[in-house]
Amino acid sequence: MTKTIFEPSILSRPVYGELEPRRGQGHLMVADGEGAEAILDCLARAPEAAAMLARTHIIYCPGPNGTDLSDRLAALGAAQFHRAPSFAAALPRLRRVLGDARMGTQVYLAGTEGLIGQALREVTDAGLPHTAVQTEHRGSTVRRVQCVHCKGITEDVRTDPFQCSHCGLWLFVRDHYSRRIAAFQGVNIDAEDPGQVPTPVVRFQ
Repeated sequence: MTKTIFEPSILSRPVYGELEPRRGQGHLMVADGEGAEAILDCLARAPEAAAMLARTHIIYCPGPNGTDLSDRLAALGAAQFHRAPSFAAALPRLRRVLGDARMGTQVYLAGTEGLIGQALREVTDAGLPHTAVQTEHRGSTVRRVQCVHCKGITEDVRTDPFQCSHCGLWLFVRDHYSRRIAAFQGVNIDAEDPGQVPTPVVRFQ
């Protein structure tokens, strides 16, 4: 699957690029779902892929639509490969790897916006420079959304509007994105006319 192309939107909406192999003391690759293909493509373009893989740590989770390409990533022969059932399960390892990262480590994030945003927040919190990070979106477009009213976060939102999994309000999914919490913002859609909720439409797949 090729990288996802999003329509131009507001300034806070994340913009993604294409992973490219870089020189580095180490390489941390984090992906979910079809993001594995971005990693495979990146390594296929590396002039010295074997040497790069010898310094590479891959952390991978299946995608929200069930895509699991872990066998293909494991077959690359990276120095370390870890498959986790979810990003939450992978988080302790990611934090440990970031805590041990040396200057010159290159970070590659690929897959869904939920994974990219949360992993990028961890990289930033660990103090790695933004110039060391590349991102590429592939696969599912489901969104991680914060209700601006109760502050609860709902994962893998597919419809607009959707019902907050915490407070039950019906929310309109905005393109406004918070990097601090790695989530889009959801606003009550029937605040002025209670009960007048449009039929939910699948916008994110």
